[in-house]
Amino acid sequence: MTASPKSRRRVLVGVSAVAALSLGVGVAAGTRITSPEDAAAKTAPPKASQITVPVARKALSSKVVGRGDASFDGAVNIRVETSGLTTPPIVTGKVPAVGSTITEGKALLEITGRPVIGLAGVLPMYRTLSPGSKGPDVLQLEQTLDRLGFDPGDVDDEYDLNTSAAVEQLYEKAGYDAPEPDPQLKQAVDQAKKQVDAAKKQLRQAQSQLKAAKDAKAKDTSVQQGAVDDAEANLSDAQDARSEAETKAGTPLPVSEVVYVKTLPRRVDDVKVERGGTVNGVVMSASGASLVVVLKVDAETAQRLKAGLAASLDLDGTAIAAKVRRITKNGNQYDVVVAPNALTASQLALLRDANVRVTIPVKSTSGKVLAVPVAAVSSGSDGGSRVEVLRNGKVELVPVTVGLSADGFAQVTPKGDAKLSEGDQVVVGR
Repeated sequence: MTASPKSRRRVLVGVSAVAALSLGVGVAAGTRITSPEDAAAKTAPPKASQITVPVARKALSSKVVGRGDASFDGAVNIRVETSGLTTPPIVTGKVPAVGSTITEGKALLEITGRPVIGLAGVLPMYRTLSPGSKGPDVLQLEQTLDRLGFDPGDVDDEYDLNTSAAVEQLYEKAGYDAPEPDPQLKQAVDQAKKQVDAAKKQLRQAQSQLKAAKDAKAKDTSVQQGAVDDAEANLSDAQDARSEAETKAGTPLPVSEVVYVKTLPRRVDDVKVERGGTVNGVVMSASGASLVVVLKVDAETAQRLKAGLAASLDLDGTAIAAKVRRITKNGNQYDVVVAPNALTASQLALLRDANVRVTIPVKSTSGKVLAVPVAAVSSGSDGGSRVEVLRNGKVELVPVTVGLSADGFAQVTPKGDAKLSEGDQVVVGR
C-alpha cells in the first residue's frame, strides 16, 4: 500500500525535529565539558596581595574600663569605751538617725548626760588623758586639736596645760562644759595656794624683822638675813608645788567622751542603741559620707593605676567626672575605689547601690599623632620596629619608634630620614 503525500510530510517533519533536538543537546553538553587544565586554572587560589589601611592622625588614650558597684565608702563599727564610768552607761540623748552625718568635733551620742565627741584618728581611745600623760595617743590628740584650730601649744606627746586649754575649746565648740578634774586634785590646788600664801606671809615677816634690825643699826643682821633667805626659798618651793598641782588639775579627756574614727565625716548606716538603753559594745555603724564605686581589677591592671587619676562614671548615658581615691589588695584581686567629684540629688539617688561602667584613662598623647593598627607594626632583624608601606605597587620598610598603644592602634614616629605621612597605606596582612 503506497503512503499518501500528506503522511510522508508528517514523517519528514518528525525526523527533522528529532535531529534538531539532538543537535541542541549535543551543543549544550559540549559547553559543559572542561579539560583538566581548565579545571585546575579555575580552582587555583588567587595571587597574594597586600591588605592595607591608611595611616591616621588621631589622639590616643589608653584606659581601664570595667563595671563597679556603688556604695557608701568604708563602713566601720563604732564602739564607746565605758569602763571609766562610775555609773551605768545609759544613753541619754543625741541618738542619730540612719542616714545622718557624723561630723568631726561634734557629739555623735550622749551617755549619762555627757557627749561622745567624734574625732578623726587611727588609734582608739583606750584611756583617760590628763595633764602629765605621755604617749602616741597624746600626740594624736594634739595633732587633731591643732588641725581643728584649737592651739595645744607644742604638738608633742605630752599632755600639758596648753593641751588642757585646747580640750576646753573643743568642748565649748561642741556645746558642752569641759570635763572637771578629780575633786582631790582641785583640793590639792587649794591647799597649794594656801601654802603659797603662808610662805608669802612668812617672807614679809622676815623682811620686816631684817628691816627693823637694820634701822636699829644692829651690828649683826645675819640671823634676820638668814630668815629672809629661808622664807624666799620656802616661797619658791610653794609656788612650784602650786604650779604642779594646777597642772595635774587641768582639764582631762575622759576615755568615754571621745571616739576616734579613721576618717570623718561619715554616714550613719545603722544604730544599735536607743535613748534610755544601756551601751554594750557597738553603738552604731557608719560609712563614708560620700558615695564611691568599687571596681575590681587584677594585679597587672592595678599596677597601671594610682590614686588621683581622673575617671568617669557612666550613669544612664551621662558621664560623671570622678577620681581614683585609693587602691587596696583584696585577696587575689585589687579594689579600685573611685569617687565622683560632685553629684546632684537625682544622680545620688540613681547611683545608690547601682552597678555602673567605670572608665579610667591611664595615658594619652598630647594631641593628634600618627597612628597605625597594631597589626601593622613588626620587628626587624635588628630588633627595631617597622611598618610596611605600599607605594607605587611596591612595599617599602619604614623604621619607626612606637609610642602609646590604645584601642588597637599604636603611635608611630618615623626614624631618621624615613618618611611616613597621614594617608600612607600600611600593610596589615595578606
